Amino acid sequence: MDLFHIVQLMLLVIFSAVLTIESRIIPVDAAPPVVAIDTSHDPHPQYTFAYNIQDAHTGDQKSQQETRDGDVVKGSYSVVEADGTIRTVIYTADPINGFNAIVQRGPIAHG
Repeated sequence: MDLFHIVQLMLLVIFSAVLTIESRIIPVDAAPPVVAIDTSHDPHPQYTFAYNIQDAHTGDQKSQQETRDGDVVKGSYSVVEADGTIRTVIYTADPINGFNAIVQRGPIAHG
């Protein structure tokens, strides 16, 4: 499973959890609640996010950055493996080329 589908699955799990938390038991004789549905659609969604974790206590080192402009997603993530090497994945996703990733592995650059 590629990263794009993993992120989609994670969002689905989070959304399902929120729906479960928000659900309520309604007595049989009670009127059903009126629910407003947001039907707006952003024809050109855009976002940018990034994070960087450097935990000296556990040794956990990882980062990710991603940008979406319409139907084009570009990003990368890196993680320090247990053997001390760093794995970096640079990815793109778009409707024409699908999901593509380049995986690089190598030693950690010491500054």
